[in-house]
This record gives sequence, C-alpha cells and structure tokens, in this order.
Amino acid sequence: MKSQITNALSDFFFEYETPRQVLVRNRRVGVVCRLIQLGVLAYIIGWVFIYEKGYQSTDTAVSSVFTKMKGVGYTNVNGEERVWDVADYVFPPQGDASFVVMTNYIITEGQKMGKCPELPGKHNCSSDADCEGGSFKRHMTGTCDNATKTCEVLAWCPIENDHNIPDPPLLMSAENYTLFIKNSVTFPIFDVTRSNLVEGIDATYIKKCLHNPRDAPLCPIFRLGDIVKESGFNFENIAKLGGAIGIVVDWTCNFDVDVKHCKPAYNFHGLYGNPEEMDKARASVGYNFRCAKHYMEGTVQKRTLLKVFGIRIDIIVQSLARKFDIIPTLTAIGSGVGIFGVATVVCDLVLLYLLPKRQFYKNMKFKYTESHGQDPDSDAGSTETEVSKWTLQKGTSLHTLSMD
Repeated sequence: MKSQITNALSDFFFEYETPRQVLVRNRRVGVVCRLIQLGVLAYIIGWVFIYEKGYQSTDTAVSSVFTKMKGVGYTNVNGEERVWDVADYVFPPQGDASFVVMTNYIITEGQKMGKCPELPGKHNCSSDADCEGGSFKRHMTGTCDNATKTCEVLAWCPIENDHNIPDPPLLMSAENYTLFIKNSVTFPIFDVTRSNLVEGIDATYIKKCLHNPRDAPLCPIFRLGDIVKESGFNFENIAKLGGAIGIVVDWTCNFDVDVKHCKPAYNFHGLYGNPEEMDKARASVGYNFRCAKHYMEGTVQKRTLLKVFGIRIDIIVQSLARKFDIIPTLTAIGSGVGIFGVATVVCDLVLLYLLPKRQFYKNMKFKYTESHGQDPDSDAGSTETEVSKWTLQKGTSLHTLSMD
C-alpha cells in the first residue's frame, strides 16, 4: 500500500502529460484553419488593441462646473421700458451646472391675497350651487359672480391670465448673452488634474475670444444664440415656448502621451421641446415655470408673478482617460490566445463529421480500448494499433499520409 501511494505521488510530481497531436495534411482543412486564425488575429490586433485599446487601464473623472452669464436685455411692453440684467433672467442665480435663461414671460403685477372671480371660460357658473368648494384646483368661496358668470375664488388677485403668450418673444436680445464655463476634472487613479482653461487660455485670450467649433474650439465663452444653433434649434422658436439644451464637455484623454494633450471638446444637444415640430396636439410643449417677487405696500403684502419661458441649459461632463497597464495587456493577450482554440474546434468538426473519410480521421485521432478482461499491456483491441499495423504492412508512414 505504501509503495502504491509513493508511486502515485511520484507520478503526480515528476511526470508531465502533453496532449496527443495528429498531423493532418489536407488542403481544405488547412486553409480553413489559417483563415480562422487570421480572423482571430485581426480581431485581437484591430479591435482589442487598436480600437478598444485593451492594453490600457481606464479611469473616469471627478469634476466640478462653474458658470457665469453676461448680458443685458431690453423690453418695451405697452410703452413701459425695462432693462433685464443677470439677476433678473437667470434661475437659479448661483452659477450651477444646470440653470434657466428667461427668454419670454407673462407678468402679473400687484397681486394681493383676496377674493376675486375666475377668468372668463374657467369655472363658469349660473348659480352659487355651481361653485361648491373642493370641485376645482382653486379654493372656491361658493359664490357665483354675476358680472363674469364665473366662480369666486380665494387666491392672489387679480388672477393670472396666461392664455396669450407673447409672440415674438419679449427677450429676443437674449440671443447675444454670453455664457462662461469653468470646468475642472481630476482623474484619481492617474493622479492628474486638468481644467478647461488649458495652456494658452489666459485672461487676455478670454477677454476677446468667442467659442467657435472650427476657429476657437477651446474658448470657454459661448454666445447663447450659437449654442441654440449648434443644438439644432431655431432661436426665435425655442425662445417663445422654452426648451432644454445639453452642453457636453468631453474629456477623452490618453496619458501615454504628454498630459498637455488632454483637452476638452464641447458638444451641443437639443434635449427637449423642439418647437419646429409645431404640433398643436402635443402636450406640454416647451419649458416654463412660475416665480414670484414679494413686497410690502404699506401693511399689505403683494407680489409680482412671472410665468417664465426659458432655455434650460444642462452642462454634462463626460470623461474617459486611458494609460498603459501591463495587467490588462496580459489579460487581452491571454484571452486572444484562448480564442485561437476556435480554429482547432472548427477544424476537428470538419474532419470528424463533414469530410468523406471522416471515419479514417476518427481512427487517427482517438484510441479505443476494450475492457473485456484483456491484458492492459496488450495491443489487442486498440484501433490505432490495428491501423498502424495495416499502415506499416502497406509501407506507408502516418506522418506523410496525405488525404485530400
């Protein structure tokens, strides 16, 4: 027993097993094998290494965005002139990566809390019974106003009338507003920090530059009209009803070269509310919201209500950095070598199941043994042995056997 265990351990530690190979000289199978191997090689080199850059590790950035709008708007509504500055037309005013620039509005001034009739066409009534509380969005007082034939409500009065949207938009001058974007990114794995104010973008350059995809692609100052145009919208149409535009700051960097080549690219996308469709059946076209500015007039609290139509701008930072790393390189090479086994599998299928002399190839590839009490050291029952004897009798070497 001890001897058997010793022999087993000796065989395990001091013997090496290698797969058995059969050399088959067949033009068709050889061509199929080489074509598959070439295809796998092209996939590994072309797709994995060149296109997907499988020899590099990747990292995404941690980023921050700061924005600043500049420009002055002018309106003249019913002879009332007004100038609008950044504090008036940007919501919210903190300089976030997502904000709204007002381009059109409906203003209701001097509202105060009280009781007043609804607008004509809304909550019509013929008697007080038609104005029971809880039936509508506003709080009903239960009284039908005889002059307007609408229900009386407890609300901010006078009631806002937003049926008629100004056309053309009141703040068409917003087309010439400018937007300054300051963006910094950090790639923590590679310990690299970059800003969109790259080399050559200094204070002197910023004062006179204006972003242009062809002539000034790195300038961080954008004209609002150009942003709308690059996103595929018409400014007058989107200014009337509002919409949303995405500015993508793309950081795609290769740190195998100098870090100074890591520069941002700006792309503009229309996200919502393409007014050019002008489909009257569509629900909730454009983008709008309401805001109020409260004040005191004596002891009475009043407010100015604005229904704002504007362009919502979302600044989205997209990043991907790459750098050579031995681990993904070896992983890509190893997986590629494994894929080479596909050629062997396909060729075996062709040899064993498709070619006319498939039975002969099976006898060459596999060794069959009988288990009916025969001597394990005997050559009897071995198909390979019988075939070998037959081959030797015929004077033909298996190594040089050619089967087409």
